[in-house]
Amino acid sequence: METEQTAPLTGRIHSVESFGTVDGPGIRFVVFFQGCPMRCAFCHNPDTWAFSGGQMMTADELLDQYEKNKSFYKGGGITATGGEPLAQLPFLTELFQKAKQRGIHTCLDTSGIFYNEKKKDRFADLFAVTDLVLLDFKHSDEAGHKALTGQPQAPVLAFAAALEAAGVPMVARHVVVPGRTDGEEHLHRLGRMLGGYRNLKGLEVLPYHTMGVNKYKALGLDYPLEGVPALEKAAAASARQILLDEIRAVRTGRQTP
Repeated sequence: METEQTAPLTGRIHSVESFGTVDGPGIRFVVFFQGCPMRCAFCHNPDTWAFSGGQMMTADELLDQYEKNKSFYKGGGITATGGEPLAQLPFLTELFQKAKQRGIHTCLDTSGIFYNEKKKDRFADLFAVTDLVLLDFKHSDEAGHKALTGQPQAPVLAFAAALEAAGVPMVARHVVVPGRTDGEEHLHRLGRMLGGYRNLKGLEVLPYHTMGVNKYKALGLDYPLEGVPALEKAAAASARQILLDEIRAVRTGRQTP
């Protein structure tokens, strides 16, 4: 009697980058997942928003591409980004499970927006095969987050708490936008928030840039931050210092002025 074979799980993939250097440690194979519910005003990948499109691929197909340049990924690994990888949780988990079987370092770049406590067991399976998470903290409070992204902040904070409970190392990312997320009060508040996470291993302050403007035009979309200038490096450095000072203050138990 023949056994029925099930079709392999597939994910909807926007694109891949063979030699990524800004999405986790070392040189990485970066997988861009298709589909995202966030509408961040500063997003430079609006072509990844739609949950249709992209290419259907299996985990093995992606990892076979990784293997072609495996010698370059020493000290690196694979990063899932997007779009929003958590929108395809079963496929993302399988991809990371198979990557770990091959001894590949796994990194997840996410907004955390799809975290759901009712699916905590499924997320636990993902956490078990995730070496590092790059978590985007869009804003320091609910109102600012909703205004900036069109989505609530609560799932993001619940995801961060779940990462901490699971002991998954986390690097916090924050995009600093002139007039939106560069205020000192906001930065002090965000720094205090970040300082409370015991699994926080790093901080990346990303200066707002305008490189996505042409994509919006090509897609026939209005650019949300029309006229907002790119953030200067000095301003990004200043914002990072405020965040670091607050993080250190929380961890040492002292108060900043």
